[in-house]
Formats: sequence, structure tokens, C-alpha cells
Amino acid sequence: MADQKILRRAFGRFATGVTVVTVGGNAPHGMTANSFTSVSLDPPLVLICVDRGAIMHGMLPAAGSFGVNVLAADQEALARHFADRWRVPGQAQFADVDWFPGTLTGAPMLNASIARFECEVWRTYDGGDHSIFIGKVLSHDEEAEEALLFFNGGFRQIELSAAT
Repeated sequence: MADQKILRRAFGRFATGVTVVTVGGNAPHGMTANSFTSVSLDPPLVLICVDRGAIMHGMLPAAGSFGVNVLAADQEALARHFADRWRVPGQAQFADVDWFPGTLTGAPMLNASIARFECEVWRTYDGGDHSIFIGKVLSHDEEAEEALLFFNGGFRQIELSAAT
């Protein structure tokens, strides 16, 4: 069995984007996640992995739909906010966040995100201490901005240079 600290550090060597996954309803909820990826173009599918102990884990199946907000390079504060397990639950966690309800799911969509996806839960698979939720993309949009990254245990940004 692999030492979990060493394995976690090795996994952290893979740079990922940072998202906030959201569900709507009477008590909306958001969660920072870097385990998001595209799966298929036909049908359009994405996946997110959610820890079985996270509040979001029980909310996703009940909601049947979710939003994914890909964070811009300057949105580290939002990533930290939605990663804080002790923040106020429900609608109050969105009080100081610039957002709008998704037109198809009602999931909170963050205005300054560089890409937004509204999805319906399509399939769920066992992923050990996480569940793998496959979402069918119902709508999406994007902005031309730089992304926030997570690498080696911390938030990072890419410095883009002009092509020569």
C-alpha cells in the first residue's frame, strides 16, 4: 500500500485547473474542485470527483444537475472561499460572490469564470474514497482569460509570452 502523504505529493505534480462546482435549489452549495475533465464530445460529457465525506457528495444526486465554473487566474480568493469547510452553508455562502442562476439548472454560475458548464448528472461510479460523477453538458460558455492552476500543493498562474 502506498504511503498516502507521498502519493498525494506525487499526484500534486500534475498541474490542474481549478473549478467551483455548484448545485442550486433552496440551499445552494459550492465546492472547489480540481478533479474536473472533459470525457466526450458526442455526447458532451465531463467528470468531477467528489469526496464521499463532502457535503456536495449527497447534494449532487439529489439535485440531479450541477454547474462547473472554471476559475480565472485572479480568482484564488473564490477558490479558497469554496474550499473552506467552515463557511456558512446555503445561500449565505454566495452573499459576497458575483453570480447568476444557470438558466437550465438553477446552479450558481460565477460571473468572472473563464468557462461555465451546466450539466445533468448522467452516471455515477465508485472511485474509492470519492465518487466519479459524469455530467452531460447542457450549456456552456467561455471567456478569453488566463486560468487559475493548482500545482505542487498551491495555486499558480501561467505567464503567457508573446509568440516569436
